Amino acid sequence: MQRLSMAAALATLLGAPLALGAQAAFAGDRVAVTVQHDLSIARPSETISIPWKDVNAALPGAMIQKIAVKDASGRVLPHQVTNIAPQAKDPKNEGIAYGELLFQHSFAAGEKSAGFTIERIDGVAPPFPIKAFARQVPERLDDFAWENDKIAHRTYGPALAAPAPAGVVKEVLVTSGLDIWFKRVDYPIVDRWYNKGHDHYHKDQGEGMDMYNVGKSRGAGGSGVWDGKTLHTGVNYASYKILANGPIRAVFELHYAPWDAGGRQVSEVKRFTVDAGHWLDRIDSTFTTGAGDNAPLTVAIGLNKTPGDKGQEPKIQTVREGKVLLQWVEQKSNDAFGTAVVLPSAEGFAQDALNELIVAKATPGQPLRYYAGGAWSRAGEITSRARWTQVTQDMAARDASPVRVTLARQP
Repeated sequence: MQRLSMAAALATLLGAPLALGAQAAFAGDRVAVTVQHDLSIARPSETISIPWKDVNAALPGAMIQKIAVKDASGRVLPHQVTNIAPQAKDPKNEGIAYGELLFQHSFAAGEKSAGFTIERIDGVAPPFPIKAFARQVPERLDDFAWENDKIAHRTYGPALAAPAPAGVVKEVLVTSGLDIWFKRVDYPIVDRWYNKGHDHYHKDQGEGMDMYNVGKSRGAGGSGVWDGKTLHTGVNYASYKILANGPIRAVFELHYAPWDAGGRQVSEVKRFTVDAGHWLDRIDSTFTTGAGDNAPLTVAIGLNKTPGDKGQEPKIQTVREGKVLLQWVEQKSNDAFGTAVVLPSAEGFAQDALNELIVAKATPGQPLRYYAGGAWSRAGEITSRARWTQVTQDMAARDASPVRVTLARQP
């Protein structure tokens, strides 16, 4: 069955880092933007990110609600302005207290350059449909959930890990694994699924379902420290911070308390960048070790070896190739799904009793970047292992070859 669509659907995007070559333009009411890249493959849903200080230099005093971003045909594109690492506060109302301007473009195969304009407008820019969203879920034992228009996820907080008080029936699960909720629709479902409850979102009632198994495993993209034989992992996240929340991109951090990683004390902060239109989220994991302990860590990112739902008799195909670890899972009645980790700095593969693993070195205090996620064949877009493999390989190529952005004055 095909994924349902909305009339006002956003273009999709990629959370890979962008190489910016922004040239400051002179003051005016419009600035031209040229975006280029070097790959021959299609780059659907590319995120274009421009530091707001460059926009402000080109359009002094421009306000986020008083601009339009247009493509070469003059079509207005959805845009987002974040306050991640803002330039400054804005006591003079000069429009400087922002971090970056985001919008999206899908490059066709062979299309290596595209042009856009950023323009002042007289009216107020309307809000755009939310395509990326994240929040803590205190009504469900402080889960943390996030989604875009392709797929949803959750992971687990300290309330779920806490033992049940005497005489109280409460679920208990201690894990830092990452869960998947598979969607068939492009609109947000996290709030309504939590509202309708556990016994309903484990069945496909037209929007998708929670059918992924996490348990004590890494789920779809959890991490740990690998000593060659044992994977040392943290437990449920200890705290969180939301940095941006749509319409195009959600950014949040999950903080994990220190744990014993084979005699070394390690803590972790995961920063998730969730972009509309992508099956894989970008995750930047920064590990901190004890004072004076600066030796590299061997980090493994995992996929659960037994991810299928109960009674589904899953047939699991695992692919380990280059920078990509993926699974394609055929099920008895719930159709097929894929999961994957793309690790640009990967050095090899491993496994333990619970997980397939892809391994890389990480320097304490410096982020280790990877991508993780999944796709369901019933959504109608990723319907074969070959297609899923291509999506993941293209992600690795796009990460290695970011787009370049240039600003120029336009009369």
